[in-house]
Amino acid sequence: MINTNIVLNVYKKKSSKSPLSTQLLYGDKFKIVKKYGKFLKIRTTYDNYTGYIKSKKFKENFNPTHKISSLSAYLYSKPNKKFKLSKKISFCSYIKINNKKKNFLSFDKYWISKKDVLPIKKKDLLFSKIKMFKNIKYKWGGNSFKGIDCSALVQIFYKFNNKFCPRDTKDQIKYFKKNVKISKIKKNNLIFWKGHVAVCISKKNLIHAYGPKKKVIIMNTIKTINEIEEKSKLKVKSIKNESN
Repeated sequence: MINTNIVLNVYKKKSSKSPLSTQLLYGDKFKIVKKYGKFLKIRTTYDNYTGYIKSKKFKENFNPTHKISSLSAYLYSKPNKKFKLSKKISFCSYIKINNKKKNFLSFDKYWISKKDVLPIKKKDLLFSKIKMFKNIKYKWGGNSFKGIDCSALVQIFYKFNNKFCPRDTKDQIKYFKKNVKISKIKKNNLIFWKGHVAVCISKKNLIHAYGPKKKVIIMNTIKTINEIEEKSKLKVKSIKNESN
């Protein structure tokens, strides 16, 4: 099955009052494991992540051709800027283009500006766009421009570049094998604490979706390590090379 909602919440239990586990973006594929009345237990195709979603109408066949390359992109009812909708679609959503008109592309019942999309196979340097998430709200289980958590901020850029990365920090730290010494930190390295991860954007600075600051923030690496150890009593568990 394929999600055709702009963002769809995936819960830990069969209740919308349950904590958020993750979110499906437009075009994300999943399998229905079991039906429970108004809820479905699902397993995502990309990372085999399980959780519960509200039962809705979903498409069964969908071969995406493009992906959203902007942090968020406005949708239009017609291929004209005058027909902009209040809806936005999030970075790394997958869409199937079925028509083109001037600087607009159509998918499903929407039109979108050509500048906001790239072909599925197109790749970037891994974390080249990560700074666009700066100041986005921290949201546990979030996976979009409306709110994101630390592990999703890492995963979404691997997904955008057609690479695999687990959803949770406990699995990410196991998945990435190459360890890095703190004295050898460089751009794109991943720094892990228990339940938290940050991405180095240079030798001196990192970016992370940081709960205490309630947003995605750029901070000095050493100061961050010291702050987390002092305030959260957590030491760095591992520093990993971003590739295996």
